Amino acid sequence: QVRLMESGGGSVQAGGSLRLSCSTSEFTSTKYTQGWFRRRPGKEREGVGAISPTGTTIRMADSVWGRFTIARDNADNTLFLQMNSLKPEDTGMYFCAADLSRKLDWNNVLSPTSYNTWGQGTQVTVSS
Repeated sequence: QVRLMESGGGSVQAGGSLRLSCSTSEFTSTKYTQGWFRRRPGKEREGVGAISPTGTTIRMADSVWGRFTIARDNADNTLFLQMNSLKPEDTGMYFCAADLSRKLDWNNVLSPTSYNTWGQGTQVTVSS
């Protein structure tokens, strides 16, 4: 069973940067769409960014466009989220996810319901 493990969260001042990583517990030669999501205080879980199995196609949420970017290293089975120009409203728990069914509709790539495997999350806190 594939498990996802996030790391890299922490506390940072507004304007700062963090890089989140998501590694898999087992090596797999099967590549799948992966995404980053977050749950901000008092809000529903929302999609931040997603990346295709080969890494050639990405989609970022409007709220983070130009500040965050998603990338993957398939040789190392690791997913990344580079977060720059952080704002206090970016504070929340960040999760990585994977579509192991490989049936994801790219039109819904930022919807949590499109993914069937989740990590435990890593906390990001941005102070003003």
